[in-house]
Amino acid sequence: MSCTNCALTIDKYLQGKGAQDVKVNFIGGDISFGLPAATPPQEIASGIEQLGYHVVTGKDTGIKPVRRLFKNHLQRFLFCLVFTVPLMLHMIPGLHIHFLMDPYVQLALTIPVFLTGMDFFGRSAVKSLLKGVPNMNVLVALGATAAFVYSLYGTLTGHAAEYMFYETTATILTLVFLGNWLEDKSVETTQRAIRKLAVTQKTIANMIAYDDQHQEHIFPVENTSLKVGDLVLIKTGEAVPMDCKILWGEVSVNEAIISGESIPSEKKMNDLLIGGSTIQQGTVKAYVTAVGRDTVLANILQLVKDAQAEKPPVQQLADKISAIFVPVVISIAVLSLLLNYFAGHHSFTESLLRSIAVLVIACPCAMGLATPAAIAVGLGRAARNGVLFKNARSLEVFRNIRQVVFDKTGTLTTGSFSISGFGVIDAQLPVEEFRRIVFSLEKYSSHPIGKAIAKAWRTKNELRWEKIEEIKGQGMKARDKEGNEYLAGSYKIAQDGSAGNDHNIYITRNGKSLGWIDLNDQLRPEAVYTVKTLKDAGIRTVLLSGDRKEKCERIGAELGIDEVIAEQTPQQKLEKIAALDAQAPVAMVGDGINDAPALAKATVGISLSDASHIAVQSAQVVLMNHGLKNLPVALGLGKHTYLTIKQNLFWAFAYNIVAIPVAALGFLSPAFGALVMGLSDVVLAINSVRLNFKNVSGQS
Repeated sequence: MSCTNCALTIDKYLQGKGAQDVKVNFIGGDISFGLPAATPPQEIASGIEQLGYHVVTGKDTGIKPVRRLFKNHLQRFLFCLVFTVPLMLHMIPGLHIHFLMDPYVQLALTIPVFLTGMDFFGRSAVKSLLKGVPNMNVLVALGATAAFVYSLYGTLTGHAAEYMFYETTATILTLVFLGNWLEDKSVETTQRAIRKLAVTQKTIANMIAYDDQHQEHIFPVENTSLKVGDLVLIKTGEAVPMDCKILWGEVSVNEAIISGESIPSEKKMNDLLIGGSTIQQGTVKAYVTAVGRDTVLANILQLVKDAQAEKPPVQQLADKISAIFVPVVISIAVLSLLLNYFAGHHSFTESLLRSIAVLVIACPCAMGLATPAAIAVGLGRAARNGVLFKNARSLEVFRNIRQVVFDKTGTLTTGSFSISGFGVIDAQLPVEEFRRIVFSLEKYSSHPIGKAIAKAWRTKNELRWEKIEEIKGQGMKARDKEGNEYLAGSYKIAQDGSAGNDHNIYITRNGKSLGWIDLNDQLRPEAVYTVKTLKDAGIRTVLLSGDRKEKCERIGAELGIDEVIAEQTPQQKLEKIAALDAQAPVAMVGDGINDAPALAKATVGISLSDASHIAVQSAQVVLMNHGLKNLPVALGLGKHTYLTIKQNLFWAFAYNIVAIPVAALGFLSPAFGALVMGLSDVVLAINSVRLNFKNVSGQS
């Protein structure tokens, strides 16, 4: 696909076939849709092929692509250039090659160029007209055909001197091919960061197998042949073949491919390794946990592609204009011809030249490319820096964010808790039995505190529950076979008051306190920098937590957070977010199961990648690899991407508003117009690519 009209054509065709949730990304060439049950995939693929596009899928569609003489615009340009250069030699002062002025020689030189042009532009124009969505190629084909037919008429009627437009025909087609090639290469650079993620190089993995005598054997296999559960040996300098979990060994791993962080991460037994990352130091044995589309990298790429296919609100106006742009330009070209000839008293030849210039200088692609090009670069840079946007709307909405609300545990703090002390209140309860009860409860918790306790007090002799559940904002609730009810949660569950109110976790049985547990948690190293950067950017910061007021205020003071709101239930968090959002757009950053409603309610919900599954699902943005430090980058990218979109749209509209009248008044030749038209898209692509190098986080 080459422009928005291509996307509109395919979108219209798929919807006509009954497809649901159609998403077309013309820059990346990706299409996704829900296929009607009664429609075979081969029929859809065949229909898209008939529209003039080549379908590439992971499955055999049964469609054999039509083999063309030329594979790309560069080949077409070079072929046409051979015939166009002789036609242009008469423009060189002092150089007159008389036989080249012969109309039949010029016709012979023009025919190969015209046929090549019509094979591409003409074929595409006719198909787009038949589908009711005329594209830019209609304008190019009309302009080139008008010049060629006019010249041919003069040649055949013996008035070639007054009708010699052959060089105009050839030059238009040749320069548009050049412009299209430059546009393709420029747009390709907007995809560079995403393509780096998409490269699934076949690497050789060291697979471990055991014979009947349990002797270990290591042999090389392609990583694409690995299956979940396979054992692999990964050594220094080697790429991790697929997502794995370490069974033995310790390594330093470069995970810059998904985190943007060049500093190696230290990994040990039971840690996860991401496929595509590189072992910088050490050797490990690991087993494969995910392959193919189930890997972290594949999921990241799919998220980025889905977001790229989304149309942000700012694109809707440009799409509406693009849909009617071609008919409007054709009308202007006809009007230009008539006004120049009848009102301006110019010759028909001069009037026709001006109308052709209008056709070839107009560029609907610029308006269609303005938003997708910037979005592609913004999403690509974000992914490279460990920030995943689930939809393009979030990227655009970030420009309005004036407040950032943080959860405390696992967001501003590391979430890596250690037990600092505990007490057993029930004198009849042995310490080991107390620990066994606590482990049996917290084993099922998704909260970082619960996970830390379960890891520290792990035992094989756990209690078997008849029923157990995790209650948002409260903790764990379980019932044993005898009907006893156990709770593990904050001080709010310790109703008898025998354990005080200054501990982290309380354990009760049938409403009676059994004991308490205290834990230590540390601030994330990047929390201070993140909060300071946001405040320097004029963004108000809020700490919203269910934890004790004293602890929240201490952390708030340490970080310099503007407002601290503590001891909140999930429902209260939801109400606070709604109230704050009514004042100014809010971004909520959280990671716990009790944060999910608030994340969904905020203008933009942001989750950490190591958060609970439901929190990640509720958020529109995911910060990878403990990526709180990338929050300023995410906010900055949103603002600068929207700024780039506005610049692109201004250029696209300004170009067409200025260029079309200038061409209609005769100040631009068709050949120059054809070149400028192609370069207009290059300008947009280059402006979008600047996003890769801008300082978006406000960091000097």
